[in-house]
Amino acid sequence: MTELDWPEILARLGAATVAAGAIGLDRDLHGKPIGLKTLGIVGLSTATVVLLALQLAEPTRVADAASRVIQGILTGIGFLGAGVIVHQSMGFRVRGLTSAACTFLAACLGIVCGAGQWKIVIVAVALAFVLLTVGRRIERWLHRMLGGKDDQHPPKTRSPDEG
Repeated sequence: MTELDWPEILARLGAATVAAGAIGLDRDLHGKPIGLKTLGIVGLSTATVVLLALQLAEPTRVADAASRVIQGILTGIGFLGAGVIVHQSMGFRVRGLTSAACTFLAACLGIVCGAGQWKIVIVAVALAFVLLTVGRRIERWLHRMLGGKDDQHPPKTRSPDEG
């Protein structure tokens, strides 16, 4: 691969930071345990190592080098996502799965930005925001229509500590 110029590096790393940070902003606005800075850094860091892999790879071995880097990222990001998931002992409730999934998505967005695949980034971010914005309402509607459990997503209540 030819060496990237400064504007292309800025575009790829900037897009990864903004796209992943936007997902984090949604999580932060919903009071979740991960936010703009964390997911922005996840996107930036994954895009950075993908760019590095693409730059260091031999022209005939680009796919192999980038593939190994991407595999390592996706394996490692699972540990960060697992740290976001919190198990509540009362009622055996698990919280943080969507935030963990958003962490994984932020890493994937970083990878795709690092590879410079802008159409994929735009569609993925748009679909993510549709899911994050109306997903709960669609789930509730489908549960009512299909006879699912009524208490699948109980209303959120604030604890006395949240003020």
